[in-house]
Amino acid sequence: QVQLVESGGGLVQAGGSLRLSCAASGGTFSNYAMAWFRQAPGKERDFVAAISRSSSSTAYADSVKGRGTISRDNAKSTVYLQMNSLRPEDTAVYYCAAVRGDSYYTRRSAYYYWGQGTQVTVSS
Repeated sequence: QVQLVESGGGLVQAGGSLRLSCAASGGTFSNYAMAWFRQAPGKERDFVAAISRSSSSTAYADSVKGRGTISRDNAKSTVYLQMNSLRPEDTAVYYCAAVRGDSYYTRRSAYYYWGQGTQVTVSS
């Protein structure tokens, strides 16, 4: 059973940056592909970014491409999401997710393990 705990959210002005972290426990972190999703009020939970087990491959939603960077440190069992040039439309609860295996997915249903989320609020 993998447990995921996100941190690093907060209130930031438009144009600012945040680095989200997701610490994993209860499993061998390097066995899992990881992803970030986000959910704004009244909207569905959408894909943001994903990374393979070895960091050899990443994927991004068009909405964050060029502004977001996903990375992982398998020794620390942690995945990160660096978000720059933040916009008010980036306001959401950000969730990390894990799926066993090397392949990552952009669909929410593929992920079995989820964190509790961290709130990101971007003021204009």
